[in-house]
Amino acid sequence: MFNMFKGFEKKTGVKMDSVMKLANSVKDANFKDEATVRDLIQRVSKLANRKIPKQKEDQLVQTILSGKTPKDLGEIKKMMDDKK
Repeated sequence: MFNMFKGFEKKTGVKMDSVMKLANSVKDANFKDEATVRDLIQRVSKLANRKIPKQKEDQLVQTILSGKTPKDLGEIKKMMDDKK
């Protein structure tokens, strides 16, 4: 498990403790609330040091609010590949 975390950190440049803190801070979040969802997207963007265009943020918010979020990593990867 430790090697997996180190591999993630090396590949992304994001420390696992930062990811865990973020995950813990939203574990009881209301994902039907637009402000909460936007805040999470912006926090993830900042953590990953990636700017998310407003149009992409709006699209992510609508996807999450509608409940049409991917159920596993394979679906997420496919969604990201389709968007390129």
